[in-house]
Amino acid sequence: MLQSPKRPDYILLGVCIALMILGILILSSVSSSVSQQKFGTSFYFLRHQLIFGFLPGLIAGFVAFKTELSFLKKLAPFFLFISLILMVIVLFPKITGQTKATVRWLDLGPVSFQPAEFLKISLIFYWASWLSSKTKKTKNPNFSLLIFLIVMSIIGLFFVLQPDVSTFGVIFLVSLIIYFLAETPLWHTLLISLIAIAALFLIIQLAPYRVERFVVFFNPEIDPMGLGYQIKQALITIGSGGIFGTGPGLSKQRFGFLPESMSDSIFAIFAEETGLAGSLILVSLFLLFFWRVYKIIKSSKDNFSQFLALGIGAWIILQAFINIGSMIGILPLTGIPIPFISYGGSALISALIGVGLLLNISKQRGG
Repeated sequence: MLQSPKRPDYILLGVCIALMILGILILSSVSSSVSQQKFGTSFYFLRHQLIFGFLPGLIAGFVAFKTELSFLKKLAPFFLFISLILMVIVLFPKITGQTKATVRWLDLGPVSFQPAEFLKISLIFYWASWLSSKTKKTKNPNFSLLIFLIVMSIIGLFFVLQPDVSTFGVIFLVSLIIYFLAETPLWHTLLISLIAIAALFLIIQLAPYRVERFVVFFNPEIDPMGLGYQIKQALITIGSGGIFGTGPGLSKQRFGFLPESMSDSIFAIFAEETGLAGSLILVSLFLLFFWRVYKIIKSSKDNFSQFLALGIGAWIILQAFINIGSMIGILPLTGIPIPFISYGGSALISALIGVGLLLNISKQRGG
């Protein structure tokens, strides 16, 4: 009797399509005035996102969906190596062409990209491959702990030098979640957490602006026109939306009042135009995304697939709720984009690769 071919998770696919449609709609609204002012056309940033983010992301996601997971598993160390090389190159201004203190982009003529976004997916690949192969086979489980600490220390150094500690925070949390759920000894996770807390305290002390961020988080009114300006404007923007919002394209805060309105703060504009109702729909879509990933993890046929799905799901959900949490004032401002919604080609491409991999895993479910 012939077995019917396994189908991918169409609910997950529908959720991701809905998120991308919302992202395109809100970006077209937020970016139009800035685009008109800088480039003489209302569609520059939207067109750029579609051509350099959405289109290559769909292609890369389709390749990730069609490629055998066993083949990709073998390439995990190679993916991580290439990502680390790109992270090193970013630190050399003569190569990147940047003169700013913050160096996060590689500029290759007409195309520029952020290596950190691709490091996220390659590191998840690496941990899924390493832990699924080594955790239960090695006679010395402490070797896995040593590898984890060495790899995360090297990656952490790159992000401190950029500097981009917020992105590293997401990468570290995702890595720790995979490590913990890979049935490693509990004391490993506790030790890693203690080391991370001590390192975070030191990193915060090394840069006064990081200390100021925490001060403003606990007391936003201390500097409302300076350090507290973005969170103040974000709360005003969200509050202006009321229950049903001002309507598509009718945001007032997008006209220069809210910093980083196309990237970090785009949720605030979305909340202004769609109100509480639209915000709840967006949050519900991410919760539905989480539920489908959980179903995929539970029905995956091997540890590698489980760890890979777990890492991708944790990464997308953490970023979404860190971004939303920072905009409504329950978390410090971090500069973390919201997946599928914020402007940025690199982030969109890596997220679509993640979706392609999740759909790939879902069609190979056991049972």
